[in-house]
Amino acid sequence: MSAVPSVSDLRRAKFTRRLPGALTELTGPVHGTVDLPLHLAWSGLTRFDLDQPRLRMSLYRIVLAEGMHDDLVRYLNHELLTDLWPVLRTLVSRDIRSVWEGAFPELAPGTSAVA
Repeated sequence: MSAVPSVSDLRRAKFTRRLPGALTELTGPVHGTVDLPLHLAWSGLTRFDLDQPRLRMSLYRIVLAEGMHDDLVRYLNHELLTDLWPVLRTLVSRDIRSVWEGAFPELAPGTSAVA
């Protein structure tokens, strides 16, 4: 009899399927205003000013949690994600954090991006 996967295993599999092949595929904007579609921002704010730290962090949390692969590469920027990750990792679910840090070792705690 096969083991039934846990809810966490199912969530991790869902997030893993959405990942880009490399962080450099994340070519989203760095500045300006971003309007998220309703399939991402279905509750509350849909417009985010990337030049305001709280709004930028909110956009990244939403896209990481709700975004499909195409959303991730469209709305996230690899340099911003790397810069935000030390704080952002504490604001996302354990499953999202585990998947992203497992796929991209440069995001794992204790590592720093080389400029």
